[in-house]
Amino acid sequence: MKTRISKINSEQELLGRFAAAAPQIQNGASSLNGMTNGTHHTSHFGKDLERWEVPSDDDAASESEENVKADLAALQEAAQLLRERDIPVAFPTETVYGLGADATRSGAVKGIYAAKGRPSDNPLIVHVCDLTMLRNLLLSTSSSTSSDPIPAVYKPLIDRFWPGPLTILLPNPNSSTQLPPPVLRLAPEVTAGLSTFGCRMPASPLARSLISLTGRPLAAPSANASTRPSPTTAQHVYDDLDGRIELILDGGACQVGVESTVVDGLCTPPVILRPGGISIEELRQCAGWESVEKAYKDQQQHNGSKEVPRAPGMKYKHYSPKAKVILYEQQGGENRKNLVTVEDVTQALNEIGKEEDEKVVVAIVRTRYWPFLGGIKHTAEGQQQNNNSTELNGETAGEGESACEITEIRDAVLTGSEGRMEKAGRILDVNLGKDVGGIARGLFAVLREMDKRGADVIFVEGVAVAGDDKDGRDDGIAAAVMNRLRKAASEIKT
Repeated sequence: MKTRISKINSEQELLGRFAAAAPQIQNGASSLNGMTNGTHHTSHFGKDLERWEVPSDDDAASESEENVKADLAALQEAAQLLRERDIPVAFPTETVYGLGADATRSGAVKGIYAAKGRPSDNPLIVHVCDLTMLRNLLLSTSSSTSSDPIPAVYKPLIDRFWPGPLTILLPNPNSSTQLPPPVLRLAPEVTAGLSTFGCRMPASPLARSLISLTGRPLAAPSANASTRPSPTTAQHVYDDLDGRIELILDGGACQVGVESTVVDGLCTPPVILRPGGISIEELRQCAGWESVEKAYKDQQQHNGSKEVPRAPGMKYKHYSPKAKVILYEQQGGENRKNLVTVEDVTQALNEIGKEEDEKVVVAIVRTRYWPFLGGIKHTAEGQQQNNNSTELNGETAGEGESACEITEIRDAVLTGSEGRMEKAGRILDVNLGKDVGGIARGLFAVLREMDKRGADVIFVEGVAVAGDDKDGRDDGIAAAVMNRLRKAASEIKT
């Protein structure tokens, strides 16, 4: 199978919009994005998310919007593949690139597991374009009630964070033998046998328009090979899935860089199952979520466990490059002395079986406080090369963010304790910058870049979370970054 990349060139805001007001739906009519049971729900939210509209050809007819017409044609082609084929399509969201398939067809969903090499007991998140589509997943075909099937506990979150990087756990009507099936029935492979399913409305207009044109919700995990770092560009997807899928929609680099926060409000107190783009502090500002708790583990859970994870990322190894990753936990305040030593490098290389005369590649990835090379003393016998690598994610750094820079030192000699000398073939110093948002956006791209450059071991400076940082930086994204790093790490130093 030949994999091709279809570039989306227009501004995503031109690819669709929410309708100004939800229309009165007549019994038996079809909505823009799928079936309906004839029940009309007015929006109870501060913003109207009821119905997503995709521009018609007439709307994009002017010469200045030729790009929009071409991009909508590309989305139509992708939507047709999703409706008719069992091969998933990769598409961008604000978090990471997703690998989408029709969530109502078993054959299509199985295609996701096959392409990724993903364990079948790892549930998938369902993506919807609007609240009408969500309700069609929850309402039965014979329902005549006017009450909203969306659990009330989630309405403050939807009002504040949707569309955006937040996944909510909802009751799966398919699991009940006492009720008629919902209007849109999820394939059993989506939920891995659970009585709940995770759902979100992505912030990306491109993603919402693709879902709308498909006319079905999309099951969509990250578009990478299983266990690999998540993809934040179309090229990352291509590197992992070339030959396994047919089409990648290229919408540029992802703006968040880590996956969505997953929450369960069906239990008391509500819990966070996976940290992501929305922090626990932000959640606690919403009515009914003041006592939300953390219910996830940062380290890998035992893969041999028979327990089905409640949400993605809770059980299996994730986010790992080919190189060995050693993570250095960092505390806030003045306790910033957890630096890399030459002895650490020597031990790591010995453990991965590198002989003394072999050329090795060592990477040092630093964030807020580490000095150059994480504090390792060195003498460069060979060439030192600076590479401004702000293009790793396809974009330059934003205002207030430090550019990601890679410095390569060849034929380096490292100075250990008591003046002992150690040789390294190449050392790569990677500066991700101090801004936690920039760190999140660049993290997966850097791990992939280190693999491309042949790194044998990667030493990573962690970031302080949970109020440890006296600078008062937002620790929501920091928690997500550290969760991914702890899952990727072979060893953690505190």
